Amino acid sequence: MGASKIVSAATNSQRYILGIDPGLAITGYGLVQVDGLKLKLVEAGVIRVSRSQTLERRLRELYDGITEVMALAPLEAVAIEQLYSHYERPRTAVLMGHARGVLCLAAAQRDLAVYSFEPTAVKKALTGNGRASKEQMQFAVQHQLGLRSVPEPADVADALGVAICCCGHQQMQSQTRTARPVSE
Repeated sequence: MGASKIVSAATNSQRYILGIDPGLAITGYGLVQVDGLKLKLVEAGVIRVSRSQTLERRLRELYDGITEVMALAPLEAVAIEQLYSHYERPRTAVLMGHARGVLCLAAAQRDLAVYSFEPTAVKKALTGNGRASKEQMQFAVQHQLGLRSVPEPADVADALGVAICCCGHQQMQSQTRTARPVSE
């Protein structure tokens, strides 16, 4: 982290979306500013939680870390990647569910809208391939945000990808609400 809090209020056209790639050990986050159709990276990184701690302490570390990130800007929404776990590893899914629950709670406490996106849908939206590799996602996010280098680690690129998808989703919803039928 290390970024300063954005003190100026967002203009009417500026919005801030926080994308999150949830994890119990490493949670990626990416904060983007949306101004019309332009996206700008504000802050991105990972929250690393100590694996040697009890589950309760790890969840507290995750909560504290994400609330610090949420305080950086006047957020409009949080976009969280949905959990994916192979059916052969139900314990992993349960543990990840704890992490995702804490992230959703932190957003709910701030009355933020929470959007969920499946990893395959994010990959398809950004690369055209729902099974894109981590490297393909990193390049796609780099291109979408006009970055000089690919976002690293991959958790950050995934979080930014989710934020980008949320921006596109909101743009489509906005166009649908304002669309009027053509009269004949």
